[in-house]
Amino acid sequence: MRRGFTPWADPNAKPIVRFDAVSKRYANTVAIADLSLDIYEGEYFALLGPSGCGKTTLLRMLAGFEAPDRGRILLAGEDIVGVPPYRRPVNMMFQSYALFPHLSVFNNIAFGLKQDRMPKAEIAEQVGKMLQLVRLEGLADRKPHQLSGGERQRVALARSLAKRPKVLLLDEPLAALDRKLREETQFELMELQSRLGTTFVIVTHDQEEAMTVAHRMAVMNRGHIAQVDTPQQIYEQPNSRWVAEFVGDVNLIEGKLAASANGVVLEDAQGRRFRAGDGAQARPGAPAAFAVRPEKLKLALAPPPADTLNTISGRVVDIGYLGDVSVYKVRLDDGATMKASVTNATRLAERPIGWEDRVWLSFAPDAAVLLTA
Repeated sequence: MRRGFTPWADPNAKPIVRFDAVSKRYANTVAIADLSLDIYEGEYFALLGPSGCGKTTLLRMLAGFEAPDRGRILLAGEDIVGVPPYRRPVNMMFQSYALFPHLSVFNNIAFGLKQDRMPKAEIAEQVGKMLQLVRLEGLADRKPHQLSGGERQRVALARSLAKRPKVLLLDEPLAALDRKLREETQFELMELQSRLGTTFVIVTHDQEEAMTVAHRMAVMNRGHIAQVDTPQQIYEQPNSRWVAEFVGDVNLIEGKLAASANGVVLEDAQGRRFRAGDGAQARPGAPAAFAVRPEKLKLALAPPPADTLNTISGRVVDIGYLGDVSVYKVRLDDGATMKASVTNATRLAERPIGWEDRVWLSFAPDAAVLLTA
């Protein structure tokens, strides 16, 4: 399902969720500002942003726990503003899991079904399916305090899915898990969402989590959407300095655009010139920046040939060894710093780059992204 899943690229596709010019204010604070967004059926969609950007408010409005001041929220084509939460075909999995401590795993999962007065036989069958789905067979009689953090997270997920919602909302669902379990659970959620075909909308401030699980993601800032696209496009083609700096590490080379017949050229304050492969909207003389990810930089102890494009030198002032990669912080001659990451693919066969070494950084023109915003 993930491969070739691009309904947003189909002009005839209709979204299952549409935020239409939605605004929300708390006293003098604007939480959501005239925001419009489409989410498609079967999509795993992530809302990513710093604390206070409005992502949780957006999720709560979709769940029905908050009402917009203006605008419409459409679910399967129907405006659900004013519809109470229990009548919406959505369910929400909270960060705290909100399990009932006095109920067994079975009864926690069955709670919503009992509220809907489903026959006992059907409840038992549906709970059994959910236990199998989240691989908790044999734990039906346990209480939440007898479970690990990962098991409690699965119970909460099973309870959220038991009523077969059209859209499942997940508010920081993996925040309480340790790093290794969180990474394992990310892939489990992806597999589960793909098998069920249920639309998942997840709120997270963890960039790695959003980029791992989501078909698409919206990067939010101060109640606005800064960019909506696939994780790959947002990382490789950010549309602004803010997005480039928020999503992953990036080096920004600031300057002014210079006229060129071949690609686009940026001249910095020191008169150094750098070339990028694409810049159709470039306007000579306009302030701009080149964004270059650390892994796109080549790092060398010897100066490259004189005709090598996009070369700059400095001294190594810090090194971070992360096992699979090493991150080098290089202070340039003008005092600015750049980061380069190098994959530790082989055992050291030559003199390693160390602190205070003079090094040369270079990057290919197509590794630089022109930013004018």
